Amino acid sequence: MQVHHNLVNLPYFSYAVVTSGTFDGVHRGHQKILMRLKEIAQLNDGQTVVITFHPHPRNIVNQNIEEMKELTKKKKKIDKFTDLGINHLLILPFTAEFSQISADEFIQKIYIDALNTKKLVIGYDHRFGKNREGGLDYLLKNNHQYHFTIEEILRQDLENNTISSTKIRNALTEGNIKMANQYLGSEYELNGTIVEGDKIGRTIGFPTANLNIIDNSKLIPADGIYAVKISLNTKIYKGMLYIGNRPTLSGDLEKRIEVNIFDFEQEIYGKKMKIFLVDKIREDKKFINLQEMTHQLKEDEKNAREILK
Repeated sequence: MQVHHNLVNLPYFSYAVVTSGTFDGVHRGHQKILMRLKEIAQLNDGQTVVITFHPHPRNIVNQNIEEMKELTKKKKKIDKFTDLGINHLLILPFTAEFSQISADEFIQKIYIDALNTKKLVIGYDHRFGKNREGGLDYLLKNNHQYHFTIEEILRQDLENNTISSTKIRNALTEGNIKMANQYLGSEYELNGTIVEGDKIGRTIGFPTANLNIIDNSKLIPADGIYAVKISLNTKIYKGMLYIGNRPTLSGDLEKRIEVNIFDFEQEIYGKKMKIFLVDKIREDKKFINLQEMTHQLKEDEKNAREILK
């Protein structure tokens, strides 16, 4: 897959099959669009082109509102599009100036002039242009002006619920990791660098690796204990993850992300780690003392091992 970061020096597209959107999460609904994109391209000996934006448009347009956390960081998004077999990914810088481009200008400059689009495939709810004025309705109303055809992908339902990035975000915020994973089509991922903690876990038989999330725009799921898989040094391990402020240990001002890796005794400070959340075990809680907390952690480990069988 070729990745482009602007409209300069793009290759010539003889038959570009194009879609655009934020694709936060690259979830199962998004994947349906991408599969259709590939089908059309194969039938016409064409090239698949995905247009997306960085940073997330809502964080530029709605700067007076609390920052919206992202499901998928740029590098992971690139990896997902690569795995899905897309030919070209165009990541456009989304700035305040870019947000003022009209729908007509967006269509002319990007779809027509830059990409020579022959087929545009978009989701039923996709909007573009200043004040989100562009969308399927706008395109169909004005399609006599364009030299490309348009195909709508209807909303994707899972157990009678529409799949959307917003619903995935809400599920994670509520700690419903199984629902989020079901919508995503994969396990939600956190990654960062392992840093040194205060090593209290070692004293009670549950040593933890403290994860420093490098980019604070990544959405962190609800506080609690989770059964997880860990990718470290090209190997996959099993374990349990803690997210919270450690109320039993007097409480921290900053949220902690700590993982106990089962059957593991290596020193790994400074290493990169990926954590895949499988299921939530329980909520965070304050214990009377370390003895009570240790007893509960033993139950948590038992439950996590059962989930991860």
